[in-house]
Amino acid sequence: MENLERRDFIKTSAVVAGGAMLSSLPLSGAYAAGSDVIKVALVGCGGRGTGATFDALSSGMNIKVVALADAFKDNLDSTYNTLKEKWQDKIDVSDNHKFVGFDAYKDAIQLADVVILATPPGFRPAHFEEAVRQGKHVFMEKPVAVDIPGVQQVLRAAAEAKRKKLNVVVGLQRRYQTNYREAIKRIQEGAIGDVTSGQVYWNSGGVWVRPRKPEQTEMEYQMRNWYYFNWLCGDHIVEQHVHNIDIANWVKGAYPVSIQGTGSRAHRTGKEYGEIYDNFALELTYADNSVVYSQCRHFEGIHNRVDEQFQATKGRAYLSAGGQAVLYDWKGKEIYRHDAKGNPNPYQQEHKELFAAISKGEYKFDNAEYGAYSTLTGIIGRIACYTGKVIKWDEALKSTIKLGPDVLAWDAKPKLLPDAEGFYPVAVPGQNTNLYI
Repeated sequence: MENLERRDFIKTSAVVAGGAMLSSLPLSGAYAAGSDVIKVALVGCGGRGTGATFDALSSGMNIKVVALADAFKDNLDSTYNTLKEKWQDKIDVSDNHKFVGFDAYKDAIQLADVVILATPPGFRPAHFEEAVRQGKHVFMEKPVAVDIPGVQQVLRAAAEAKRKKLNVVVGLQRRYQTNYREAIKRIQEGAIGDVTSGQVYWNSGGVWVRPRKPEQTEMEYQMRNWYYFNWLCGDHIVEQHVHNIDIANWVKGAYPVSIQGTGSRAHRTGKEYGEIYDNFALELTYADNSVVYSQCRHFEGIHNRVDEQFQATKGRAYLSAGGQAVLYDWKGKEIYRHDAKGNPNPYQQEHKELFAAISKGEYKFDNAEYGAYSTLTGIIGRIACYTGKVIKWDEALKSTIKLGPDVLAWDAKPKLLPDAEGFYPVAVPGQNTNLYI
């Protein structure tokens, strides 16, 4: 019954997709002549939002940024100044088109043809849903949610985006990277046989920490340090490692039926690291009984590794975000090699292809569905490690636990609060499991 439920879940999504492709609804905002200005709104003015907007403006299309939105005015002002210094006449954002606050996204979306969603991922489902409701094309950063109800919300909005023929690209840029495209195409054509196992990695030294300031409310402190709170980030297994998990799902052409693993806070144990773990190790088991091993960690001074490898019945594959891809047979003979020289920047390529389709009035991109499923894979992995349980895909889909606060306001309380010494509760496998499922 569990396998049947999973098949029905994925089959339903496929039927919705097929229906959208056959519909006669017009594209939202056709730019057939390629000369009309495409108006862009940025929601989320942090480093990634600024970078994504640079990539969009580098696409070669006739684009103007017309609106900015962020919870924090200082973030918005910084992004505006950075964009204006570089792009000048392509930044047409008047003061009354700069929106600040928790609901700022609604006003910014209204002014644009295309929306870039780059806030912390906890806000992504609501922002994506609103963009689709307003009939806008979307580029949204990964991951697309932090909990399972959020994934379901994205999937519902994705189905509506297909019905409306809205292009949606998700910032899993390896999908737009030449070496991954060429190697995985050959893997799926059978160049190394059936994939039986794999290993995917994101091992690094971690990211920034922003010290608490005396005047900050708890809500502001957590939002400024969003990476360390699951209602905003999802933990680094979701926020970062989703890239490598997505490659495993792409290579397999499927999603795991069950996940189990382990993780902990081994080194990054200070109060400044909120509630997240610093290491995870998973086994992703697929319906054909193949297993992909997943590892990610934030340890300082370690050997960094961010890549993927797979073993199959006729050979093996090595893939790297650095631009390399090599397929071998089991005697070590190279079947295919792709090196990085001359490859387009995948961060820019995803925007180039998105805006080219929009300028031509074409409907080509529906990335939200696979973005949601790979995000879901990471979320289930987090739950498996936090609880110490084997989590089945179908059972996880029934979860109704929402991590975000009931009220979004600067004086409202997040669900997770520090103790008297400033430390946050941290998941211990076998304890408090009801908080995470």
